[in-house]
Amino acid sequence: MPTALEHPAVQRVLDAAARKGVTLEVVAFPDSTHTAADAARVVNAEIGQIVKSLVFVAGTEDGELQPIVCLVSGANRVDLDRLAAVVGRRDVRRATAREADELTGFTIGGIPPFGHQQRTRVIMDPDLGRYEKVWAAAGLPTVVFPVSPATLRMLADAHVAPIAEEPPVERAS
Repeated sequence: MPTALEHPAVQRVLDAAARKGVTLEVVAFPDSTHTAADAARVVNAEIGQIVKSLVFVAGTEDGELQPIVCLVSGANRVDLDRLAAVVGRRDVRRATAREADELTGFTIGGIPPFGHQQRTRVIMDPDLGRYEKVWAAAGLPTVVFPVSPATLRMLADAHVAPIAEEPPVERAS
């Protein structure tokens, strides 16, 4: 039986990086890194260093769904209005688990920033750039890899734009 590192989903991610001249150091864990908090705990990093690859969709003129993958700092949430403004579409919504799987070829919890089965528009949260190293899923919920934000941007062919919700304003009491 193949190990997690030999899984076809992980191989697709490694192959996609290799095509751009990057060798990834993937790490497999016995427990899921499905949530950003789980991943941060397992890799001993801040939650902000975890890359959440979230799939959104917009309709096309022919009725198909166009995938949009948002690479978001684990501490942040996507603001749909901001995302819609960045992609120039009002009909943007979060993809269902089934849509995410069908459009990227990966299941939620293991969706990587690149290596998707079709060309995908990728938007990257600028907050990821605050870190020297970030951690992203490598095709399975138990496999991750560390990477610099600049390399991540290049590998994913990502457009960096402010798509995160503004933190709530704290009021003095």
